[in-house]
Amino acid sequence: MRKIPSPQTEPRNRSSSGPDNGEKLQKSLARAGLGSRREMERWIEQGRFTIGGRKAQLGDRLLPGERVTLDGKPLELDAVEQVRCLLYHKPVGEVCSRKDPEGRRTVFDSLPDVVGGRWIAVGRLDFTTSGLLLFTTDGELAHSLMHPSSAVEREYLVRVMGHVGDDTLATLREGVILDDGPARFTDIVDGGGEGINRWFYVVLMEGRNREVRRLWESQGLTVSRLKRVRYGEVFMPSKLKQGEWMELPGKDVRVLYGMAGLDPKPIKPLGDKARNKLERLAKKSGKETNRRLASGKSKFQGRKK
Repeated sequence: MRKIPSPQTEPRNRSSSGPDNGEKLQKSLARAGLGSRREMERWIEQGRFTIGGRKAQLGDRLLPGERVTLDGKPLELDAVEQVRCLLYHKPVGEVCSRKDPEGRRTVFDSLPDVVGGRWIAVGRLDFTTSGLLLFTTDGELAHSLMHPSSAVEREYLVRVMGHVGDDTLATLREGVILDDGPARFTDIVDGGGEGINRWFYVVLMEGRNREVRRLWESQGLTVSRLKRVRYGEVFMPSKLKQGEWMELPGKDVRVLYGMAGLDPKPIKPLGDKARNKLERLAKKSGKETNRRLASGKSKFQGRKK
């Protein structure tokens, strides 16, 4: 008589979908803070991961408790379920890479250690640009915030050298053609200044390489200073010094997930040191007089003097 195999002895189809077949491996790895989903897919193709001792493949799904290794070293994926997010005030002279071939200081050199994962930067700022940078341990959150579909505003304070007339501002609002396609500022507000040096607050809906500088340069103008002061609904605290970071509390982390269109994930509670630092900054910064309030139509109010 032919023996009928029991369901328990049949191998699970790791590529099949459904609630009982786990989560895609690249999604679990990105959520753990190892990198974006696309980067994790490349690592899987390179054979860097194993699941239960077997080399992982694209399409594999991961069940809770399964042993995963990266380059032969075990990963504690369950240990990074609690999300952490930081706001960092990047100074001029730091690069946004983890390692720099020229030996320059990187933004990651100033960040606190994270157990079981790594910090992922939400976007980049170039070497000569300062200002607000967000970091998170959730790769899916970082990827979603950077994706064009999220339509997250980036606001910059920029000092421009040269004559800036109304026609120039109108052109920058309407859009110009750059090497990588059309670009424009969704809003521009005069920030003051005299002579050939003028300050402006400008807003972009994307984060292409050197886009703010290239827009002004397309009009024959030179950017002498550039600082990012807002990313979506997150503003730079006025008293956070260059090179300093602050850990975002739960309510602000939930705002980030809302901006990304994702359901909030468990948030690591702040320690006493981080909580005390936030309280000191809140008392000093005078948030309500320094924030720019969105009107819902890509417009914003000028900062109070």
